[in-house]
Amino acid sequence: MRHTLATLQESRIREVANAGMGRSDVLPFWFGESDEVTPQAIRDAAVESLQRGETFYSHNLGLMELRERIAAYASRLHGPVGVERVAVTSGGVNALMLAMQALLDAGDEAVAVTPVWPNLTAQPLVMGARLRCVPLRPQADGLWALDLPALLAAITPATRLLILNAPNNPTGWTLSAEEQRAILDHCRSTGTWVLADEVYERLYYEPTANGCAPSFLDIAGPEDRLVVVQSFSKAFLMTGWRLGWLVMPPSLTHHMGKLIEFNTSCISVFTQRAGLAALAHEAEITPRVVAHLRSCRDTLVPLLQALPGVTVAPAKGGMYAFFRIEGHDDSLALAKRLVAEAGLGLAPGTAFADEAEGWLRWCFASQDTGRLVQGVERLKKWLGV
Repeated sequence: MRHTLATLQESRIREVANAGMGRSDVLPFWFGESDEVTPQAIRDAAVESLQRGETFYSHNLGLMELRERIAAYASRLHGPVGVERVAVTSGGVNALMLAMQALLDAGDEAVAVTPVWPNLTAQPLVMGARLRCVPLRPQADGLWALDLPALLAAITPATRLLILNAPNNPTGWTLSAEEQRAILDHCRSTGTWVLADEVYERLYYEPTANGCAPSFLDIAGPEDRLVVVQSFSKAFLMTGWRLGWLVMPPSLTHHMGKLIEFNTSCISVFTQRAGLAALAHEAEITPRVVAHLRSCRDTLVPLLQALPGVTVAPAKGGMYAFFRIEGHDDSLALAKRLVAEAGLGLAPGTAFADEAEGWLRWCFASQDTGRLVQGVERLKKWLGV
């Protein structure tokens, strides 16, 4: 077994969840998914595909019909995106790993902005890359901010890959269009690839013309050293389907197909039919999902802000409240205590980066906002206030 594998840190989110799974008295808010099932039209499309007998291999890059629909969807949001730049993947996680395999050799340097979902910092290590992290910093009001000069200084001609997730899991931090332009211009000068995890782009609560967060696709050219990762999981309530996509330079697409062959061969056809239905019904599904998540955020955050010693701010994007409780600096121990003593399941900040120690992540994607209120009541009682 490789030493890298033996020394990889296990998910601390899972560590907390495993302590509470199977307990009917625990309110689980630890994982990054809604508790609402996938819309009926999407499920029906998969069932109909199976009933037609579509149970065979498909193209490595995905059904052309789905790739065309994804390209049209991305073009509507961000300007022209050709189908020759699109590959369908087995979820956003697979898309990220494929990008790492395509862009990183052992010994290469990667820079990541943290705190971030732990897969994004573990995957470069799996590839044998050297990882440097540039931390976001919490502000007094609970928002997190990027030190842009520090990030640009960390990216040099020796930096093969920059890894960014915005809107960010867990903090809700989002890059501005101006910051994206400065980063892209700098990476052009250093020859650095940008890997942008934009799976939360539609879960954005600030007013915009296109209904999503700023994207590198808004400003980049087709041949820029940019790979954007997307997923059906969040905006279409399809976490368990494992369906995502990549947008990349056309010169990389063929090679990505080879990597897909050696990883998963292809995506199941019935899953891709579900993706086609999701995009066909996007106008009725995604705006409703975002409006409901905004309501969830606006229910939970004020209740947390009213608790003494709690620091939290409403996130601009994503599906999380990221907060800390004064006097509780060991987030893993705190999360485990909350499961055991309060029946409340949250993710520990230390799962996302050292600088997030002492913070907790609460996924507010709940079909019933009453569950959020109930969760705060449990926390309030545990705090003795």
